Amino acid sequence: MEPVRTCIGCRSRAPRSSLLRVVLQDSRVVADATAVRPGRGAWLHPTHECFRLAERKRAFGRALRRPGELDTSDVENRLNG
Repeated sequence: MEPVRTCIGCRSRAPRSSLLRVVLQDSRVVADATAVRPGRGAWLHPTHECFRLAERKRAFGRALRRPGELDTSDVENRLNG
């Protein structure tokens, strides 16, 4: 049975393989496609809708336990292709 994680954008549960893991690296939120980078991670559906929801709710800072403004441009660029 595959592990289940919760998307920080839409808050729905999904298999780990269908979500994108993001981690904090020097005050920047970066995509962790292999899900092996060190540090606290958060999970997000790889869609623009869930990304926008997570930004609007300020879910990145809360999930990664870092208050304040975070640079999410790396994740946004990955979603754009």
